[in-house]
Amino acid sequence: MIATAEMLVDSQRVDAFATRLTGILNSGALALGLSIGHRTGLFDALEALPPTTSEQIADHAGLNERYVREWLGAMVTGGVVEYDPADTSYRLPPEHAALLTRRSSPNNLAVAAQFLPVIASVEDRIVECFREGGGVGYDHFDRFHEVMAEESRQTVVAALFDHILPLAAELPGRLRDGIEVADIGCGMGRALIALASEYPNSRFTGFDLSSEAIEDATDRARLLGLRNVRFETLDLSKFDRPAAFDLVTAFDVIHDQAKPARVLENVRAALRPDGVFLMQDIRTSSHLENNVEHALGPFLYTISYNHCMTVSLARDGAGLGTCWGRELAEQMLHEARFPDVAVFQLEHDMMNDFYVARI
Repeated sequence: MIATAEMLVDSQRVDAFATRLTGILNSGALALGLSIGHRTGLFDALEALPPTTSEQIADHAGLNERYVREWLGAMVTGGVVEYDPADTSYRLPPEHAALLTRRSSPNNLAVAAQFLPVIASVEDRIVECFREGGGVGYDHFDRFHEVMAEESRQTVVAALFDHILPLAAELPGRLRDGIEVADIGCGMGRALIALASEYPNSRFTGFDLSSEAIEDATDRARLLGLRNVRFETLDLSKFDRPAAFDLVTAFDVIHDQAKPARVLENVRAALRPDGVFLMQDIRTSSHLENNVEHALGPFLYTISYNHCMTVSLARDGAGLGTCWGRELAEQMLHEARFPDVAVFQLEHDMMNDFYVARI
């Protein structure tokens, strides 16, 4: 034990925590490398090639060899890529490729790693919020909608038809026959465009606060020749479409809202008598003590105060945060006058809860 003027400090615990902190620094650095490896296509190049040199990897990916070699150094010392000094060759093990390449989607965790540099870009503003309060608005986050759209393709679009829609058994049939659908907080519209492509008899409208995201979604729908989908820039607290829709969806949206209770009330009012609200959100508890063992607890809370919570507070909002949790979500749905709320988990998806709320 180390004695100080104020307390006794367990030196073994100090050493153990120092070791852990070293691991945290290394892991944080590797997370940035995962993002770069994904964005540059290096993981895809490594998967496509036999064990080979940095020059050949750089040539295959169309990148600068010196940067590729230094990145490979980080990946090798971090245990992501294997290295053979005998012929200076690099190899991405297939077990690692299964979680790091575009071909491995929806299991590509390098996609999620991109959120870390996105939130790091606003650190100075977040530090100021710690001192002064307030928040950081969406417009300060470079690439957020782009990264979110890619994540949506993995977590929502990939499971939409086989797993998510059947949670409300009647939905696939009703969509085939033709109904009115709204997707609130649609972002770049990947889920809604997939739905519109699959169900030509139904009509789809996407709403989002970001005019940039709406423009991208509109352009994509036009490029695909879809005539049954449209997108509109809208503050969801002003979502006023009484009895206009048979289905409203919200994928990873409600906890970001400035006025989430009002948004849920607006959704309730927008549904017709036999309407369904299908909501996906992050699987956590509303109580911190229940999240201590969560596999991604530190990641989720960090994303929260650096993005989800702060974008709400930037608009004088509730600031629910990423980990608002199932208990509060169910409570708020009932307070919005949804008498029938069912919560589902998908066997393949450890990150999300799915709520089917009926009126």
